[in-house]
Amino acid sequence: ATGGRPCDAKDFGHGSLVCACSATYCDTLDPVVLPPPGTYVKYESSKAGKRLERSQGSFQRSFQRNAQTPDFHLTLNTAQRYQKVKGFGGSVTDSAAINIQSLSKGAQNQLLRSYFSEEGIEYNLVRVPMASTDFSIRLYTYADAVGDFELKHFNLTEEDTRMKV
Repeated sequence: ATGGRPCDAKDFGHGSLVCACSATYCDTLDPVVLPPPGTYVKYESSKAGKRLERSQGSFQRSFQRNAQTPDFHLTLNTAQRYQKVKGFGGSVTDSAAINIQSLSKGAQNQLLRSYFSEEGIEYNLVRVPMASTDFSIRLYTYADAVGDFELKHFNLTEEDTRMKV
């Protein structure tokens, strides 16, 4: 990755700015670099116009808020562990797949690069729901036969083979 590219902002009214990507252009971030120990990096987007705006702060032993500056410090208790993070990602639902497939091949490549590449947000996990969800255009299951506990009638649907596999 050679550096960030700015958002190609499009206004859809009502304060709804979006960054438009195409087959030839998509905004990117500067390469993500881990901050020094004791510090953190945050990226913030807002309706007011921030688009993955980068800022950095430091961890302190106690929460402090200075009225003179809008910045604050976070408290980090390294002795208390709750869970491990395996990675970050999103869900590929039927509706997500339909939207991705509606793009040109070049725009699809840009979109996938913006999610999974070092030039993007570097997703490393994807959740694929089993059967239909509330983001599907129809209800379907994999085993519709009543009492088929051995799943002899199990089969994938067109949505699976066309959009999920």
